[in-house]
Amino acid sequence: MLDNLYRQVVMDHAKYKRNYGELSGQSDIYKIHYKNPTCGDVMVLYIRIGTEKIEDLSFEGEGCSISMASCSMMTDLLKNRTVKECVNKREAFERLIREGELDDEDDLGDAASLQGVHNLPARHNCALMPWQALDKWLEEHRNGG
Repeated sequence: MLDNLYRQVVMDHAKYKRNYGELSGQSDIYKIHYKNPTCGDVMVLYIRIGTEKIEDLSFEGEGCSISMASCSMMTDLLKNRTVKECVNKREAFERLIREGELDDEDDLGDAASLQGVHNLPARHNCALMPWQALDKWLEEHRNGG
């Protein structure tokens, strides 16, 4: 029954994508292009940075239900978070997908519903796609970009 509920959450995010579309009108928007090397899913991640946190995120892209749901879930989860919080969420999500583990203190919101992807190694990169795009921004941010 829980698997069915998780499946419904994933399909809802895939069909009714949250935060879908380009962020525009501000000069402080980062735009990250990312292509899943294993299946060809593509996305553009938009990030608007405030003084101490990510103020807004959105995405555009095409891909499977898992990758599009993951994009939707991640953008919801990371709004109004500090960089440190984003890094912590990113590490928790990677553990969820790669190892199937979710600690009690890891609040991943709807993204926790992707835990079943752990059993589908060929789909790991689908779920991780938006998080890997975020990695590109985090690397630039660490290097002063």
